Amino acid sequence: MYTYRGAYMNALAEVVHARLDSRSVYLWTLPMFHCNGWCFPWAVTAVGARHVCLRKVEPSLVWRLLEDEGVTHLNGAPTVLVMLTSDPAAHLLERPVLVTTAGAPPPPAVIERTEALGFEINHVYGLTETYGPITICEWNPDWDELDVEERARLKARQGLCMLTADPVRVVDGEMNDVPADGATMGEVVMRGNNVMKGYFNDEEATAEAFSGGWFHSGDLGVMHPNGYVELRDRAKDIIISGGENISTIEVESALVRHPDVLEAAVVAIPDEKWGERPKAFVTLRPGATITTEELIAFSRQTLAGFKAPSEVEFGELPKTSTGKIKKYELRERERARRARLASTPA
Repeated sequence: MYTYRGAYMNALAEVVHARLDSRSVYLWTLPMFHCNGWCFPWAVTAVGARHVCLRKVEPSLVWRLLEDEGVTHLNGAPTVLVMLTSDPAAHLLERPVLVTTAGAPPPPAVIERTEALGFEINHVYGLTETYGPITICEWNPDWDELDVEERARLKARQGLCMLTADPVRVVDGEMNDVPADGATMGEVVMRGNNVMKGYFNDEEATAEAFSGGWFHSGDLGVMHPNGYVELRDRAKDIIISGGENISTIEVESALVRHPDVLEAAVVAIPDEKWGERPKAFVTLRPGATITTEELIAFSRQTLAGFKAPSEVEFGELPKTSTGKIKKYELRERERARRARLASTPA
């Protein structure tokens, strides 16, 4: 359940952070039904900017509209950025376009490739329960002189609270703040006007979600010394292999750095020795010929050996209408595949 105040305040924050004004031209690659379009329908309208609407994301059409309509802003999940940067119509923009991305943590390689075409990335983080964005990776001028790869890595963090939001916390199981060392993981929790009123007609679920007086996101992350939050995984997605935690986000980011890889999703698969191991589902660029063995070896260049995927399956990834990868569908597909193998006579 949303409130008028929460939606109004989130919209105001987006006006500021996206730098919207009456000259802005906003292209709708983000569905308006998702968290009320992250409250952007009101933000864009509030400043008298122009809306350019699409029924679905067609990369070639988006590229044409960027030029024909003088688009200055668009929003979308990292998948949308991948679609745009890999389309044959992709080219260096004549003028900068501010892209606000969220929905899933963007791999640094995706940020790097997108900004190389002239886009400017605003990386935000939030949930349906927070009206969409609640934090933003606000750019720190101290990062200006870093190399491109390092800047992209830092911009992939979820950052600081947005203008009208209370600061988020990263806490342990007893609701104590974890050390701000960029390494100790905890759950990201939040509260304030930018957090939902509750779940409609479900007092039990609402009470559980707000245990301890803070909304529990279910996201695991770390707090850096400079106050920036960085997600490491969903609590349900973390892979525990031989007693060690493996972040699927970290493994996915390593795989996407390979130039032949468009997208990657990693889930846990059962393992007799280690309990769980990572399996990667990967979409390759057209014409790519990299093998499973080569991709696993590539991932080991930047990952500890135990974090590298044990298996790789190539193909299209299932996605929601907002562009988020359906990991639960990949898990179910894998369970069904293993059940078939187990029932097949040797």
